[in-house]
Amino acid sequence: MGGVTSQRDEARGAAQAPRESGAAGGLRAPDGPEPQAPVGRGGAPARAAGPTPGTRIALRPARPADVRAIADLVRPYSDRRILIAKDLISYFEDVQEFIVAEDAAAVGSSRAAGHADPPGAGESAIVGCGALHVMWDDIAEVRTLAVHRDHLGAGVGSAILRELIGRARALGLQRLFCLTFEVDFFARHGFAPISGTPVGTDVFSEMVRSHDDGVAEFLNLARVKPNTLGNTRMLLQL
Repeated sequence: MGGVTSQRDEARGAAQAPRESGAAGGLRAPDGPEPQAPVGRGGAPARAAGPTPGTRIALRPARPADVRAIADLVRPYSDRRILIAKDLISYFEDVQEFIVAEDAAAVGSSRAAGHADPPGAGESAIVGCGALHVMWDDIAEVRTLAVHRDHLGAGVGSAILRELIGRARALGLQRLFCLTFEVDFFARHGFAPISGTPVGTDVFSEMVRSHDDGVAEFLNLARVKPNTLGNTRMLLQL
């Protein structure tokens, strides 16, 4: 709730900028370092050097065959208690919400070597992920925004976030929520801190019926206060 925030859905992270690539498009990493991208709800991981300038990153919708690679991407952070691990079945259930970032050079090398490239091939080339979870007719949340430590500072997190924002706009959504430690990152993308309950009583009475912790965090319910401690609830107006 993204990662991709508190310790529930490992990585709620999550603004505003034109899309630099389509779902299958390519993105060239900037020559200079970019501000640290969030790895989700638990805060920034240990710093690491970014990839060589000129590295190409391709974004695409996640497929079921990517699920284990996504889980592997998040695991180092859950092992350090930055993020809380989800069961593998949860990733499968939510896979249609995800996009992944691939190292296009690694994928291209596999194809050039004559390897078949069925859905899920090149899982080792996945260097980032993020999810968009719709919560109401005009509201969604950025979740599980995570970047491989070897690709931090190369624009991968920002590219994923822009893609998720593009998806939200295409769905006709008006607001995008995140719960995060990475306030500066999201603020640079147009998110702003919020307080209280950002919906009217009629909508609240419907949303409060949800069993999803992310919805409860958005509504600022008492039962998820342990999740939100140290985190900031932020909202982007689309």
